[in-house]
Amino acid sequence: MTAPGTSRRSLLVGAGLMGAAAAGLATASPASAAAPETAAPASAALPELHGPWRPDTEDQRFTLVVMPDTQYMFDGDAIHPAPIEASFRYLLANAEDDNIVFMAHLGDLTQNGQAGEFAAIGEAFTVLDTHQVPYSVLAGNHDINSGKDDQRGPSPYLDVFGPQRFRGASSFGGASPDGYNTWHSFRAAGREWLVLALDWRPSAAGIAWARKVVADHPTSPVILTTHEIVGANNYGDEAQLSDFGQQLWDELIDGSDQIFLTLNGHFWPPARTVKTNAAGHDTHLHITNYQDRYYGGAAMIRLYRFDLARNTIDVDTISPWILGQAADSLNELQRQEIELTGPQDRFSLDIDFTERFSGFAPVAPRPGRPVGRMLIPGTVAYWRFDGSHDTDRVQDLTGRGNDLVKQALPGAADSALTWSDQYHPDQPGHASLYFGGDKDGSGPHGAYLRTVDSAPLNAATFAAGYTFETYLKLPADWDGNRNAWSAILSRWGMSGEAGKTGGDPQEPVVTLSLSGGAELQWCVYPVDLTTSVTNWGHLLPLNAWWHVAVVNDGRHTTMYVDGCPVVRNPATVNHGLTSLGGPWLLGGYEYNGKIDQIMHGFIGDVRITDRALSPREFMNA
Repeated sequence: MTAPGTSRRSLLVGAGLMGAAAAGLATASPASAAAPETAAPASAALPELHGPWRPDTEDQRFTLVVMPDTQYMFDGDAIHPAPIEASFRYLLANAEDDNIVFMAHLGDLTQNGQAGEFAAIGEAFTVLDTHQVPYSVLAGNHDINSGKDDQRGPSPYLDVFGPQRFRGASSFGGASPDGYNTWHSFRAAGREWLVLALDWRPSAAGIAWARKVVADHPTSPVILTTHEIVGANNYGDEAQLSDFGQQLWDELIDGSDQIFLTLNGHFWPPARTVKTNAAGHDTHLHITNYQDRYYGGAAMIRLYRFDLARNTIDVDTISPWILGQAADSLNELQRQEIELTGPQDRFSLDIDFTERFSGFAPVAPRPGRPVGRMLIPGTVAYWRFDGSHDTDRVQDLTGRGNDLVKQALPGAADSALTWSDQYHPDQPGHASLYFGGDKDGSGPHGAYLRTVDSAPLNAATFAAGYTFETYLKLPADWDGNRNAWSAILSRWGMSGEAGKTGGDPQEPVVTLSLSGGAELQWCVYPVDLTTSVTNWGHLLPLNAWWHVAVVNDGRHTTMYVDGCPVVRNPATVNHGLTSLGGPWLLGGYEYNGKIDQIMHGFIGDVRITDRALSPREFMNA
């Protein structure tokens, strides 16, 4: 959160971006749009790094930086490296905070492909080499003889950015024999990712080489970069494949399921589209190019912020060169280019990475765990449903006799309580029970389970603490109007009968229920209080599996969802659970001495212990 009176620019300057002024680099002013003839070397005003470039390779959040056409800044004797140097300083200054893992240039590094132009931009790139920043470049049509494919032979581009430049880089994988196509890799979110950097016009041999690179890394997601694939006529239009882009799609992208994102420059304005490949999966195709804008795009960069935990890529477009200048020195055109916020410049992509990569890198489900491993010290009841499809009686696997028996309401169909092969990915037992209950004007419908009359659990008060755990999923048709206040687990017995005077005398003494908004509610009457204590969870999205745990350490009760504590955990000191000797109900809720609602959804493994567990001891740990 930015403090009042603090600008975004001041934050970036504080991060080491005030390079244009501090280093004596080019700054355009209203009086002069051109850079001074003398510019500081690329190494000036670099931020201090703590050791070598070392992103967090296991973090589910990481950033890929993309730089499109920089040709107008390296045009004959009009050499203006300041913007690109500022962008490189941004990478260095924000490497750790943004977890930047790679930078990809999209070609047209220079305007004319001349040796002097390449010498200048090659010098600018030494900043990244010095700090071992992984990056890729590729030849655009202005960098080489564009009338020939990658068999064109020697060029100033190869002299400066050929494979020899990358030989010592750990991210460099290799190059095609001609040197114009390269592949690179980086590790992020616990896996290897590939970047294919293809020439302006890869030959048939170049395409075959690219196919082999992909085939040699069969489980790696691939980002394909080249200078031309898609374009758009007007800002806001959906991107369309160019003629060459269609050829590349037909010969490489469509049949390579690993290629999930393509990036190109060349055309403007920026645009994007999504195409379905031969495997039935989405491929995102993006064009980003700002050379048509003020100062040739000022070496703008696009930040692709991957977040695999959220299944999202958030995209931003900024000009570090302009951001790093003092506000009072900016001319009118610069002020418009600081940060681009149009829908083609700042946007988010929703990608279910697990599903998208399932065709080549499926995530194996966690193996089931034997019952014995789950019977940790203090376990007083454990029910799971993978050993039998019987819904009439479920055995307590602790051997303590807390077995469950089916109770069907009048008129309940066989489908009211059924066995299911669905389960939470981290669940020890690979099965669940489906409860098809609901409630309308005529009352509740369905079937539930209850502990047998002789179950020791019926009398337990958990004076020293407890942990109740279960897995659940609410189906897509869960409806708060029909399914509200159903219980996942509850205890028979009204609070009024137990002498509790501080709440609803007709509600049960213990219940783990769901509100009309699909919020979890642990409402209990402790043995030492005359009123109830309630923990509230947040709204649970439908059609998703969740692990829920409620823990009491003898003084306080904490609810966890997927191992994370919720916000509404009361500070009330309490211990124990009131018992009237009645049964525990799985999937059933009693009110005023009768069944009032039946669960609508799936319940997986259920474990109860008579002590407080830490999250690392939960069933999903």
